[in-house]
Amino acid sequence: MTELFKFAAMKKVLYGFVALFIALAACKNGEKKQAVDNNPVFQDPRLKEISDKIAHDPNNAALYFERGNKLHKLEEDSLAIVDFKKAISLDSTKATYYSAIGEVLFEHKDISGSVTYIEKALKLNPEDKVAQLKLAKMFVYIKEYSKAFAAINTVLRQDVFAAEGYFLKGMIYKDLKDTARAISSFRTAVQVDAQYADAFVQLGQLFSAKADPLALSYYNNAFKSDTTDVFPLFARGVFYQDRKEYELAKEEYRNAILHNRLYLDAYFNMGYVYMQQDSFEKALRQYELITQLDQTNPEGYFNKGLAYEKMGKKEDAIREYQQTLVFAEDFEAAKIRLKALGVK
Repeated sequence: MTELFKFAAMKKVLYGFVALFIALAACKNGEKKQAVDNNPVFQDPRLKEISDKIAHDPNNAALYFERGNKLHKLEEDSLAIVDFKKAISLDSTKATYYSAIGEVLFEHKDISGSVTYIEKALKLNPEDKVAQLKLAKMFVYIKEYSKAFAAINTVLRQDVFAAEGYFLKGMIYKDLKDTARAISSFRTAVQVDAQYADAFVQLGQLFSAKADPLALSYYNNAFKSDTTDVFPLFARGVFYQDRKEYELAKEEYRNAILHNRLYLDAYFNMGYVYMQQDSFEKALRQYELITQLDQTNPEGYFNKGLAYEKMGKKEDAIREYQQTLVFAEDFEAAKIRLKALGVK
């Protein structure tokens, strides 16, 4: 089982450095800028109002910053950076504009580029809590923990209710295997911000590792804080699965699927549980659902092969293992099973 690990700063999809490079350069000539302005993304109803405001007030830096944040939430990071840079070109005195770019670059693993913008933000405002926390996240990511603590403590001296500061401390202590301090830090985070879903998830994971049922309550609180994310429901299922309480595990996986039918991990784990219960046809159905929802998912086909093999359907198993290799030619487990079934 892959370790259940969530870190708020890393949740968004990574689009790659090429798109970011294009975005950073996009305002350098008229043709590129026009291409950005005419991008169909701006017809999204969630952007139309702010785009109309920009059309009527094109020299308002705050409007570009606002739209950049909306674009970032929509995972349109290339366009978000264009707007953030436009805001800076109109008003270079706002630290938040620079730190916004630093955040996006950090999420795309461009650490050096991110540091450059965060440092610019801090030069404008050394006490900028947002920039300090972004800097701390970067130091946590590269495991420069003494520097991370320094940035976090700078924030907490200004604001003892900065929940993210306690959360980041918890992440450091967790990585250092200091479970007691990690739990204390995450608990402080949720005490000052009762909606801090990621801190609840971390608490759930730490108590799950100890097989402590208190984990279930923390996962419940995480889901209540953010019902758009079904990971906590899935994690409850994993808790029961690890304890071999399979009926309870299946109930949680069904609940996760009910809230998000595209959450493939729940189908995988449901199939695994059925396999442990020797219900191979039911397991196969879960894996079939995966390949219907994601037709290029090699793990889905591989697990279908395993189910067929358990059912004694050799030819069907071979077909699924071969299909696995169509989508992942280096899938070693599929090669091993094919060899075991006499296929070279």
